[in-house]
Amino acid sequence: MTDAQAIARKVRECPGVAALSGGPFGTVSTYLPGDRLVGVAVREHEVEIAIVARGGRPLPALAEEIRHAVAELTGERLVDIRIDDVDLEES
Repeated sequence: MTDAQAIARKVRECPGVAALSGGPFGTVSTYLPGDRLVGVAVREHEVEIAIVARGGRPLPALAEEIRHAVAELTGERLVDIRIDDVDLEES
């Protein structure tokens, strides 16, 4: 399992996350052999995570929950959380 796949798994386990998102043009992604993981972009000095949030939860608190969930996998890299949408039907 790659870092990106492990990070994606941890993010999906967060109760306030409805789904991962690729962003408006699918740019938040990591290319894997024969596949593309949408929603997590792992770079040398940063990790970008894009999600669809479940409604009914303060978004800043959700972003911190995600950062905490992936902290052991991201090390010293900056973790940017993008909330691209909120799924109110999931709340």
